[in-house]
Amino acid sequence: METTIKKSDFVLTPYMRSNDLWATYQILNTLVPYLLLWFLAVKAASISFWLLPPIVLLIVLFSVRCFSLMHDCGHYSLFSSKKVNRVIGFILGVINAIPQYPWSRDHAYHHKTNGDWERYRGIADFLSTEEFSKLNSFDQRLYELLRHPLMAFPGGFFYLAIKPRIALIAGTYDFIRDLFTRLKTSPGMSLSEIISAHKSKHWYTVAEFWDLLFNNICVIGGLIIFSYLLGPGFFLTMYSIILTFSAAIFIWVFFVQHNFDGCYAHKTADWSYIRGAIEGSTYLELPTILKWFTADIGYHNIHHLSERIPNYNLEACHNENIHLLSKVKKLRIGDMLECSKFILWDADSNRLVSIASFRQAAQSMALGT
Repeated sequence: METTIKKSDFVLTPYMRSNDLWATYQILNTLVPYLLLWFLAVKAASISFWLLPPIVLLIVLFSVRCFSLMHDCGHYSLFSSKKVNRVIGFILGVINAIPQYPWSRDHAYHHKTNGDWERYRGIADFLSTEEFSKLNSFDQRLYELLRHPLMAFPGGFFYLAIKPRIALIAGTYDFIRDLFTRLKTSPGMSLSEIISAHKSKHWYTVAEFWDLLFNNICVIGGLIIFSYLLGPGFFLTMYSIILTFSAAIFIWVFFVQHNFDGCYAHKTADWSYIRGAIEGSTYLELPTILKWFTADIGYHNIHHLSERIPNYNLEACHNENIHLLSKVKKLRIGDMLECSKFILWDADSNRLVSIASFRQAAQSMALGT
């Protein structure tokens, strides 16, 4: 991709306008079927558990769509009102058990640093080839195992169902410990001053804490209420399966859009935001039905050029600027597994490599010397 291409060369501004009516329609055509499918699952289970698999599959897909729309709310692009995006984003986050506001802040950092692999190491904290070479053989095998494609299933469940609960418990413990320490060392400090001075590694601002707290209250409260109404065995099993598979899908969709052969993976020096968007993000060509369930996030290169473009404008914006996107990596579902091997960053060549190719190169160098 020619480095002379500038963001101003793209036609983006007309597509950044939010359409509240269309956004409302998207929320309704997602949440209403999601709730109805849960009702249908309860009725089907009373007849035969063999009726459940296709219903569960549909709930999983609608759960993925909920996450995709939550993602738009985090960029304040789905609705024109920032407050409405926050409220709807919070609700969609509760459905997938994830606190939307802290997640969106982390995701915003990804957008600011996409393609800069010194500052952002991808979805699974990937190592550089130099760092990997310093690991012992056991840790190298463990690193490879933990980033195996199948780990998206247990990893996804942990990411949604467990990590936000741990964050609240650990963060609260840290605050209480800090509170008593400051009361001892600085008895003149007021409670509000202590709260303002406290820095947590589990949340960055007071607003993030409240979002995390209320998300946990809603999620855990919902688990208790629906377990009581539907039976803990049925509800918790269903919910766990849905979270596990939906998380694995959107982890995989995110992964392949930034980890692929030829991906722009530069050092901070001379890093280009535009090249990160165009060459460090893919166009994931999905069947029409999956484009709908993922809210067109396959147009990821356009999304990274401007995160303020709502999902319902991404395809049109892509078509408008297609003459500037000739070198964007195009992927299909069949290409996704191949992307899973690119889990090391070669800082010297500014590219992603597989462990196998790294070992082969290291072996060739050893033989050459």
